[in-house]
Amino acid sequence: MTLNHVRRGTGKPLLLVHGLGAGWRSWSPIIDELAESREVVAVDLPGFGETPPLTGEVSIATLTDSVADFIREQGLDGVSTAGQSMGGRMVLELARRGVGGDAVALDPGGFWSDRERVVFGATLRPSIVAVRALRGMLPALLGNPVGRTLLLAQLSARPWALSRETVLPDVRGLADSPATGPALDALIKGPKQQGAAAGSVPGRVTIGWGRRDLVTVPRQAARAQELFPDAMLHWFERCGHFPQWDAPHEATRLILDNTD
Repeated sequence: MTLNHVRRGTGKPLLLVHGLGAGWRSWSPIIDELAESREVVAVDLPGFGETPPLTGEVSIATLTDSVADFIREQGLDGVSTAGQSMGGRMVLELARRGVGGDAVALDPGGFWSDRERVVFGATLRPSIVAVRALRGMLPALLGNPVGRTLLLAQLSARPWALSRETVLPDVRGLADSPATGPALDALIKGPKQQGAAAGSVPGRVTIGWGRRDLVTVPRQAARAQELFPDAMLHWFERCGHFPQWDAPHEATRLILDNTD
């Protein structure tokens, strides 16, 4: 399967991998700034954006397989990668497999305790049901600070301060993407993320975490560092689960400074 993707800018390529939501448009708040320095290649994962769903099992492994295949197909061997949430987990999995180069993972999934994973599913699944039910009202609801705060308190540290244009693509993507449910099941029911021994990854590994992340909570960062001992950890202050929303310039700088 060839992943739908966009390319922006010139320079050394940088591959962006999104989480649950809008596909490559999840990176809209920072893609233009990244493209001022790099050739940015942003993909739609299977079942998100304009890429058809997988025909077989949907798991973190099979979704990551699709990105590894894309890297080979596009001649991007050794490409630096950046991902957020599920995509953050996937770029770490690529690094664990020895695929790609430098990797930046923003608020990655897969490092929860058993209890935290239950809470993750019990809180995020109803939120997705709610946005699906409110699908036709989303532009209006997200167009005012009160609506954004009610709908996005789990995802952003300052939802009232965001613009509708920033958040609407991801919220619509949660509601509309055919892979949202299967991918969420894969996160909730599938295995936790495996680690990579020191010296075994192909490039630098950087993990960024929001201090106020209510989806992949901050204490999971210590587990991620234990499993990826080569990783450097960066904290985003006053930031929730989406650094590209709450700290766009800082997220851009972290990615550019830690990828070649």
